[in-house]
Amino acid sequence: MKRRTVLAGIVLGAAGLPLARAADAAPVLQVWRTPTCGCCGAWVRHMETNGFRVEVTMQDDLSAIKAKHGVPRSLESCHTGVVGGYVVEGHVPAGDVKRLLRERPPVAGLVVPGMPAGSPGMEGPVSEPYATLALAADGTTTVFARH
Repeated sequence: MKRRTVLAGIVLGAAGLPLARAADAAPVLQVWRTPTCGCCGAWVRHMETNGFRVEVTMQDDLSAIKAKHGVPRSLESCHTGVVGGYVVEGHVPAGDVKRLLRERPPVAGLVVPGMPAGSPGMEGPVSEPYATLALAADGTTTVFARH
């Protein structure tokens, strides 16, 4: 009887290994946001739905976090994230972040300044065109993607 129990545990454990490894392989996205911002929560859900493990830190003032990660004031949005050594500022689509992590360009991160209508977390009846910008270490930007 013990032998069957041990064998069953080995089989069930082995069956669960790929799932555990897949969860461990999901990129961890650290996000700083304010407790009162609803669109930040919607963006976090967008990222989780798209395979990111999100760790959220709530704080009232994000200016120190943004400065630490080199986000110029003119490019700020309502939340700041870090994943794979890159800063992710604002309502950046998950697909853009996945591309960033796949291609690993020599940039500081990605930015969607402001809160464009129709971007992830800002969905609604109205959408506007917007760009995801690649942020260089010197604060300059180039277009990474258009939406």
